[in-house]
Order: sequence, then structure tokens, then C-alpha cells
Amino acid sequence: MSEQSRRPRKPGKPYRRPQKDPVRMLAFEALRAVDERDAYANLVLPPLLRKAREKGDFDGRDAALATELVYGTLRRQGTYDAVIAACVDRPLREVDPPVLDVLSLGAHQLLGTRIPTHAAVSASVELARVVLGDGRAKFVNAVLRKISQQDLDAWIEQVAPPYDDDPEDNLAIVHSHPRWVVSALWDALGGGRAGIEDLLEADNERPEVTLVARPGRSTAGELLDVLGEESALPGRWSPYAVRLSEGGEPGAIDAVREGRAGVQDEGSQLVAIALANAPLDGPDKTWLDGCAGPGGKAAMLAGLAAERGALLLASEKLPHRAGLVAKALAGNPGPYQVIAADGTRPPWRSGTFDRVLMDVPCTGLGALRRRPEARWRRRPGDLEGFAPLQRGLLRTALDSVRVGGVVGYATCSPHLAETRAVVDDVLKQHAAELIDARPLLPGVPALGDGPDVQLWPHLHGTDAMYLALIRRTG
Repeated sequence: MSEQSRRPRKPGKPYRRPQKDPVRMLAFEALRAVDERDAYANLVLPPLLRKAREKGDFDGRDAALATELVYGTLRRQGTYDAVIAACVDRPLREVDPPVLDVLSLGAHQLLGTRIPTHAAVSASVELARVVLGDGRAKFVNAVLRKISQQDLDAWIEQVAPPYDDDPEDNLAIVHSHPRWVVSALWDALGGGRAGIEDLLEADNERPEVTLVARPGRSTAGELLDVLGEESALPGRWSPYAVRLSEGGEPGAIDAVREGRAGVQDEGSQLVAIALANAPLDGPDKTWLDGCAGPGGKAAMLAGLAAERGALLLASEKLPHRAGLVAKALAGNPGPYQVIAADGTRPPWRSGTFDRVLMDVPCTGLGALRRRPEARWRRRPGDLEGFAPLQRGLLRTALDSVRVGGVVGYATCSPHLAETRAVVDDVLKQHAAELIDARPLLPGVPALGDGPDVQLWPHLHGTDAMYLALIRRTG
């Protein structure tokens, strides 16, 4: 018998068992996995939802609410932390993480959704009773009642410093990004307040699900015919892209199940297309994807290469990720090969390839819409860890391509230390020149001064992909 169950109860208040709310229980379970196991919500949530549906606990509305609670809480974590900190009598680091997760879920319901105040508080307290016990549920109740006394705008006015006093700290709290990320994105974007605010707001919006019709295996027109105009729209920039309407389920589409199409951000598609269309003198028969996992760009490049009778070698260091690449390329109409190899110590000879893509490992700051928890995990010191690998992989790419061939250096981060700084450093040591990538993205606006290209969520509706195209000259 627990200590709590031995306590005398007040007369007239019989003990009531806490009621489990499947939606909030699932959201809490997902947040705990993100916190305890460094899991990603986009990997944790789908199997939890599938299991709930199979048990009969969920319908479509329940799944939508659970998804909103998880992603909304993660996206606005910085803002909610500041609000919660103003309502507790201790530093947040002294609040147990499971308690903080329940408080954050409650704060999101109160400040970020249309759930009525009484329902948001009572449901959160009931969740606390189930997962934390009655004692800590009282603490949750007290904090959430304080939070419910003001709306989000009023809380931000209270907890964020004025913009004129500290612009970066203001934006960090208002738009829920770590201060160092705000600073880095602002440096990369340039310009004034409006642009950075638009970017940070875009990072907090739910991204569209975009499909790619893999060249030689399906077409965007085919996907649009199958899905219908109420369920899908053409891509904005890529001729292979199809955008699903909200709630669309990629796994239910035959072409996706069969591998003829896949889920791929339009920015990633544009990187592959630009490399494939870069002007080339001489042969165009052998292509390399040097960091191919998990296989989205490789599958696209393999199809584009097949249209010209070229072969794609897809190389990935980690064997299990190489397996994902092989699965993505299965059924490609042209020749290809998948190997597990370290891109910094390649098994192929120098000058082997006509085109090389190096989409290097990075901080992932360009995909915060899809992985909102990444903004809280990354630290400025992570850049130092990636820097030698990124430079080493670009050097390998330039060594692997023949004279006159083209390398595409890509990264899903706009941080200048991962983009132009890497390219500038490596080009000092190699006989190579930058190619203007902008004409190879026809119709895409706001591409800057070139010759490299930086895409942005708020300007292009894509992840913040970076691309530099480089021709080896000696």
C-alpha cells in the first residue's frame, strides 16, 4: 500500500480513480520518448497512433488532436518554458521532466489551441493523476490555473524582454527558438526584423507533406490523377512534386507503397534536379551520391541518370542506412549500385565520376518545421563536431569527380559555418570553380546574389536547403 493511499481522506470526498484519456496519454508517452530517449516525434508518433487505432481507442479526430498536442508542445516549448517558469517557485531544472511535460501539454492547450480553459485544466490534471499521482497533480493544477489567467499575447508581454532592449532574446521567446539559433538564422538570412520573424514563424507552422514521383517510375500527373484535385496539388517548383492536402496519408497511396513515389521535401528534389541539369562537357555516364542515406535523393538521381543511360553509385557509411537506400532504389529502370563505405576514405579511384552529390551530415537547422525537437537538442558546439566531416566529404567529392565534372555540396542547414564557410575553405585548396546554381532552379524566386543557393521555408515553402555547384578545373 502506498503512503498516499494510507492518508486519511476528508469526509464527504470519496476517492475517485483517475480517468485515462487515450489522446493525452499518447501525447504524454510521445513527449517522454522524445525527452528520455532522444527520439524524434516524427518517428515515435506514427506507430503509437497506429497501435491506438488498432485497439479501437482512436478515430481520425483523436489522431489529429494527439498530433497537434505533441508537435504544438514541442514547437512552442521555449515560450511555454518561459511562461511556466513565471508560475513556479523554483528553477525549471528542478521540476521533474515528467511533470514539466504534463505542464507543457497543459500550457499548449490553454495558450495554443481553442480547447476551453476548464477542459484544458481538468484534462491535464486528470492526466497528472494517472501518470504522476495525486500529490503532484495538485501542483499541476495550481500552475495551470495561474497560466489560464492570461492569454498567450499577455504572457509574452510579461516574460519576453522588449525587442528594442534585446532583439534576439525577444525573438527567442516570442517564436520559441534557442537564442543561438535565432542569431545564426538571422546571420544567414540577413535583412531586418520582418524577414527573421517570417522565418521563425514558418518554422513553427505544420509543413505540407510533399511526394516525389520518382523519374522513370511514376509522374506527378499520374499521382494527381489518382489522388484527385481535392486531395493533392502540383508542387510549386519541382516538376516531380505533389503536395498532399492536410490529413493526407502517404502510406495509403499505391505508388508510395510500391516505391514508385516517396515522401520528399521539394527543396531536396530541387537539389537533385539542379545537379542533374548542371552543364557538363564530355561524358555523362557515371554519377555518385556520396552520402546517400536514407535514399530519397539517391532514388531521384538514379531515375534521372537512367534517362541518360548513366549509372548511379549510391554510397552510405552506415550499413543499415545503406539498406534503406537499396530499398528506395529497388525497381529503378536503369543501372545502379549501393555500397556501404566511408565517404572520407572512399574505395573508388580519383576522377571516377562525372557528377557527384555530397549532402553532408549537419545540424539540421533547415528542417525545424519537421523536427521541432531538434532546435532544443542542438548546441553551438555541435558545429565544431560537424566541421571536419563536412570539409572532408567535400574534399572527397572534388577528388572523386573528373576534371570538368560537377559536384553538388548540399546541406539541410542554413548556418553559414555549414554552408559558405565550408565551401570557401575547401575551394582554397582545390582547382575548382563555383557554378551559378540559380538558372538551374527555374521559376524559383528570391535566390539571392548567387552563385550558391539558399532555400527558405518562409520564401519557398521548402526546408532551408543549401546548394553549391562546383566544377573541378584541374
